[in-house]
Amino acid sequence: MSEPVSTTETAELHIDGPVATLFLNRPDVRNAIDDDMRALMLSLIERVAQDDAVKALVLTGRGKGFCSGGDIKSMKQRLNAPPGEIAFNGWRRQQRTHRLVAALHDLPKPTIAAVNGAATGLGCDLALACDFIVAAEESSLSMTYVLRGLIPDGGGMYFLPRRVGLPRAKELIFSGRRVLPPEALAIGMVDRVCPGDRLLDDAATWARELSQGSSAALALAKSVLNQTFETTAEQVYGMGSQAQAICYSTREHQDLVSEFLEKAKSGAPKGAR
Repeated sequence: MSEPVSTTETAELHIDGPVATLFLNRPDVRNAIDDDMRALMLSLIERVAQDDAVKALVLTGRGKGFCSGGDIKSMKQRLNAPPGEIAFNGWRRQQRTHRLVAALHDLPKPTIAAVNGAATGLGCDLALACDFIVAAEESSLSMTYVLRGLIPDGGGMYFLPRRVGLPRAKELIFSGRRVLPPEALAIGMVDRVCPGDRLLDDAATWARELSQGSSAALALAKSVLNQTFETTAEQVYGMGSQAQAICYSTREHQDLVSEFLEKAKSGAPKGAR
């Protein structure tokens, strides 16, 4: 692993070739997210989005936990705020959370959550916001909001049903129970399970595999796929046509087609486009 590009008390961004790894770095509180950490994570994700040399992002946590959700100090501050300020202060905090989740979900590059320990509440939401989830054998995921008198506010009510189906998502959210890796894999809540000592290597290897194609094509395909559950087939066809027109004009497409034609001319085995 390379030296960190950015190191602070709450997060670290490492870049190793085409793969960036964002470490949540508050291990003493199982990487609970406070306002400063939320803002820093957003800035680092935006940095990854703007770096053309980075092709994929891995999100993980330092220490024993992936992310334990919102910081308890923030909860205390919310409860102690004057009654006339609670709702609006909460709304502003929600807006910041939603910007972070949207930046992660909409990042125009493959994203993998490498869940190294417990992912609870907002931590579970962040994992679900990624394109793929690799879970260590000793990890767990849980939507614990209801146990605090809350509802999932970090995108979980959007992402979880798309992974496991609506009835099962309701059961997991209503109960707030822990889901261990074997069950999470069986129901589609995670995509792969591996030993903890291999987690980051496996996630980085998969990230490289997923990002070998055209960066423009991957970004455009992801932007359409992220909307397919809310749009009609005709709308998807239309978005796909527009995206394909953009692909036609990219240098990557032109170079890859030229390479393909040269191989065909030399007698190499023919393949699909």
